[in-house]
Amino acid sequence: MSSRRDFIQKTALAAFTGAVVPNLVKAANGHLPSTAETIATGATILFQGDSITDAGRDRGQYYANNGGGMGSGYVRHIVTHLLGSMPQKNFRFYNRGISGHKVFQLAERWDDDCLQLRPDVLSLLIGVNDFWHTIDYGYKGTVEIYETDLRKLLERTKKALPQVKLIIGEPFAVAGGSAIDERWEAFAGYRPAAKKIAADFGAVFLPYQSIFDEALKLAPAEYWTPDGVHASMAGSYLMAKAWLEGWKRI
Repeated sequence: MSSRRDFIQKTALAAFTGAVVPNLVKAANGHLPSTAETIATGATILFQGDSITDAGRDRGQYYANNGGGMGSGYVRHIVTHLLGSMPQKNFRFYNRGISGHKVFQLAERWDDDCLQLRPDVLSLLIGVNDFWHTIDYGYKGTVEIYETDLRKLLERTKKALPQVKLIIGEPFAVAGGSAIDERWEAFAGYRPAAKKIAADFGAVFLPYQSIFDEALKLAPAEYWTPDGVHASMAGSYLMAKAWLEGWKRI
C-alpha cells in the first residue's frame, strides 16, 4: 500500500512540475512569444529582490557566476541549470537580493546594484516586505506606495537601459505558513499590482502565488515554504522551474 501511495505521489509531482507549472506560466504570459534563444552570448542576468532572492548569499562574493554569491534559493537552481546546460552562451549571473528590503530600498542602491552592472535581463521579485513590515515593523506603506515606487524604479531602469528584458515575480504568501494569519488578507492587492506593472512594462510575469496554491494539493505549506514566505529547497525548485519557463518568453 505504501509503495502504491508513493508511486501516486511521485506521478502527481511529475505531472505538476512537467505540466501544471509550465501551463500556469504560459497562461500568465500567453501574449509573449518564445524568444529566449535570442539572448546574446555573454549576456548579463541580474537577480534582484529581498530575502527570498538573497537566500543567505555571501555578499563578499559578488563577482559574476560566483557560487557563494548566488545563495541557496531559487537563484542557485536557475544559475546552475543555465550554466550547465548552455556553456556556449557564457552568461554572466549576479544575485543582488538583500534580506528585508522593500522597493524604496532597492531604489536607494539601484545605481550600484543594478544600473552599473548593465544587465541584459533583470529578474525582480519584491513586495512581501512592503506589506509584512506594516504588520511587524511599523512601516507605513500601502499597496499604492508599492505600485508607485515600483513603477518609478522600472521607469528609471528603462531610461538607463532601454533594451533590458524584464522578469517580474509575483509576491506571494502561502496559506498554512507559520507567519501567515488573517492580517495577510490585505496582502492580496499587491499581487495584481505586480501583474499590472509587468504587463505595462512588457515583462514576463511569474505567477508564484498560483503555483504555490496548486502545490498545496501535493504537500502542506511547511514542505514548500514553512513560514509561508521563504521557500524551502523544494519550494525554491518550484520557483526555479517557473522562472525557467518564463525565461523562454523574454
